[in-house]
Amino acid sequence: MNKTIRRASVFCLLLVLALLVRVTWVQAYQGQALADNKNNRRNLIGQYENPLGNIIVGGTAITGSEKTGGKDFGYKRTYTDGPLYAPITGFSSQAFGTSMLEGVYKNVLNGSDSRLKTVMDVLTNKRAAPGNVLTTIDKDVQKAAYDALDGKQGAAVAMDPSTGEILAVVNNPSYDPGRISGAGDQAAWDELSADKGKAMENVALRKPQAPGSTFKLVTLAAAIENGVVSSIDQPTGVPGNYTIPGTRTKLPSEAGDEACNNASARTALRLSCNNVFAELASKLGQDKMRAMAEKLGFNTQIDTPVRTNPPSKYPTKKLSVDQVAQTGIGQFDVQATPLQMAMVTSAIENGGKLAAPHMVSEVTDSGGTVLESFKEPKTQQVMSPRTASMLQDAMRTVATEGGGKPAQVAGAEVGGKTGTAQRGVNNNIPPLAWFTSYGKAGGKQIAVSVMIENSDTDRSEIGGGKLAAPIAQKMMAAWLKK
Repeated sequence: MNKTIRRASVFCLLLVLALLVRVTWVQAYQGQALADNKNNRRNLIGQYENPLGNIIVGGTAITGSEKTGGKDFGYKRTYTDGPLYAPITGFSSQAFGTSMLEGVYKNVLNGSDSRLKTVMDVLTNKRAAPGNVLTTIDKDVQKAAYDALDGKQGAAVAMDPSTGEILAVVNNPSYDPGRISGAGDQAAWDELSADKGKAMENVALRKPQAPGSTFKLVTLAAAIENGVVSSIDQPTGVPGNYTIPGTRTKLPSEAGDEACNNASARTALRLSCNNVFAELASKLGQDKMRAMAEKLGFNTQIDTPVRTNPPSKYPTKKLSVDQVAQTGIGQFDVQATPLQMAMVTSAIENGGKLAAPHMVSEVTDSGGTVLESFKEPKTQQVMSPRTASMLQDAMRTVATEGGGKPAQVAGAEVGGKTGTAQRGVNNNIPPLAWFTSYGKAGGKQIAVSVMIENSDTDRSEIGGGKLAAPIAQKMMAAWLKK
């Protein structure tokens, strides 16, 4: 054979071998990675080729699927009462991805989760029938909160303290996720993304803000646990005319110096005396304050399974004495979500035990076989039963004699704590109005936390008792009166 032809033949053979090696590598080793790549449009088309599984509240699906009549996507997601449940479902969009439960359980809902596959599905490489997500949300508590928040910008969360089940997660403003479920909903997306995406912001779970005086529950819990307070009815010795430690700045209380002078812990909680709780925090010190806060969930990302990101916060960097005192009244750099404050109240109501908060009870396949169950959540003793009992006692006084009166539910025991948190430079932004409470009757119990960011109320009238407590009352009544 001609030498040149022989060399050319060998070279061509090497090229063929190289191509075969490359094809084998791609098929055997890179095939799955390429198939799973987020930029692979075939995956997106596959997700919406068939109806999706559903998110369920109280035995009824609050999601659905409808035919699009389009070329690429056979179906798109639909929502029942979309704005009501948006903080829970999130959205499933052909153009913008997924969020909240739609995102966490995307593979279960679109049938790509390997746990859904039957033997025949594996043999034929067919996408399995989609599964369903059963939530712990109570439709009546959810609706009560949603209706009560009408006209106000804010959020609310309710929990069952004994089980950790989240009964309601509500934001206002909200949005209809069905408006952005299709492939051509850019205009709706732009509208909802305006004003820094406020409409789609999950304030209840993912926007920690100053909790104000509701944090005094954490301060009092730390004080009792560490022996600084032994009786809620014993005078504390803290003067009403109180100067923040390490400064010359007087710390006023809305009830006035005389009412808060030498007040007991019970009276201080009822009147929300800043002097008493700032001094308790100062005596405890940053480490003990932070330890109590962290037991209750601060500084920890919580999976409900929707993740609380960023987490609620108690400062970890070294603070000065005056800054520690300010944390005792829920100011300085303390931040909390309504979920976090509902967790605090849940632990108090549940004898000091904090059950892990969760909004999903079960994840099932199309036939109802349980793939995941959250009916036995982790429970941790975060404070002694004695401490929890003393806090309940003090909170009952707030609800019967203090600013929490609007939260009373006929025939039920109710305890609460009001809060007003300052915002902005020199308080140039209207304050946040908070209320957190527990209620129990007939063997049932509930913990609620409500936060109002803005309303049409005159600034001088903004307060947790006036704005947030009536909302909490409606939520508790919806659960306890069933």
